[in-house]
Formats: sequence, C-alpha cells, structure tokens
Amino acid sequence: MTNTNTSGSDAVLRCVDLRKIYILGEVRVEALRGINMTINRGEMVSIMGPSGCGKTTLLNIIGSLDYPSSGKIFIEGRDVSNANEKELTEIRRKSVGFIFQFYNLLPVLTAVENVELPMLIAGVAKDERTSRALELLEKVDLLNRKDHKPDELSGGERQRVAIARSLANRPSILLADEPTGDLDTETGQSVLKLLREVNRTENQTLVLVTHDPNIARQSSRIFHIRDGRIASIEET
Repeated sequence: MTNTNTSGSDAVLRCVDLRKIYILGEVRVEALRGINMTINRGEMVSIMGPSGCGKTTLLNIIGSLDYPSSGKIFIEGRDVSNANEKELTEIRRKSVGFIFQFYNLLPVLTAVENVELPMLIAGVAKDERTSRALELLEKVDLLNRKDHKPDELSGGERQRVAIARSLANRPSILLADEPTGDLDTETGQSVLKLLREVNRTENQTLVLVTHDPNIARQSSRIFHIRDGRIASIEET
C-alpha cells in the first residue's frame, strides 16, 4: 500500500474547513460543510458517499473548477482558495489531471492527438509533445491504436487514452470521477489495475470518486462523506 501518514509533511493536497454554499432562488444548499483533508504525495485515496453528498463538488474544488465559499485549499503548499481565473487555469494545466467517467475525448482527434492536447494548450513544442504522447500511449498499451479516433476504440481503450491524457503535463494530482462507471466489470478492473500501476510506479497521487466499495478498498484510505461532511476515514 502507499504511504498513509497524514502529518502533512509531504502533503500534496490539504483542505481546511472547506465549505461550499449554493443559492438556488430562495433555497440555500450547503454542499460542503467543513471538509478537513490531507493527502500526501503518492497516496491513492477514494471518496465514497451517496448521491448528493458533496463528492463531485469537492472534486471540482480540488481540481480548481470551482471556488469554495470559505475555507482553504492548498496544492503543494500553495493556497489556491482565492486564485484568480488565470491562476486557476495554470493550476489545471500543470498541477491537476482529470479522468472522467465518460472519457471527454475529442471525437475529431486521434488517440495521440487527444493525449497531445493538454501539452498543446500548455505551449509545449510539437516534437516534445508528440514524443511524450507516444510514450504515454505505450505505457497504457495503446501505441498500436495511436491513429484511431475515439469512435474506433472500445470503452476500455477510450479510458486508457483518457488516463494517458491526464498524465501528459505530469500533474501533482490525478482526479478520477467514477472512471470505471461506464465500463463492464472486467474492463473496469483492467482500468483500475492501470491506475494502481501509475500510482505505484510513478508515485502519482490519485484521488478517486467511486460508488463501488470493492474499488475503494484498493486504495490506501477511504473518505466516507455524508451531507457535505467527512463522516469517517477508513484505512484499508
């Protein structure tokens, strides 16, 4: 298992009294109600909880896709709670990689072009980004499918391309939102095995949202969320 020390000495992510409130007309929705969480470099952790408990809201704030209403969030020691949009864009480019349930690949691009895309946006030179993309496709065992577009790939292959893409800019944290949710059991296990391998061999920090307790138990810790709060933390 990966390191479960939570002292914060090697914390890549730290949330301090994180709160998120949405105002919907006259309705006040407290999506997060004081989340305190420390995740160390190289950990693989899971977040579990019923629908509507705040899992996706938390993931979006960690990934700099949304602002907290109050509280602090630190990525590699940097307080990003009140970062401006330009700073958040830079964080998303360099510090966070995303893996989604439905892949979010661009249908007009080949596998290698999809993996290159984050590096293109980050201004990486053509030769360097192509070399990196091919290296990553080889890592996920899809080099022979590099010129295929998403509709020519199976669900498992699409998710492998998405994993390769998430690693393109060497992020500090990978955020995976139900990455096996759209896959059959066997393919899902194959994708999970790949994620565990990336976590182990690259010391890549992985935060995984899942409804499946069998998947969650393959991480080092499980954060159980209820009603916008961490109800318990389970070490596996």
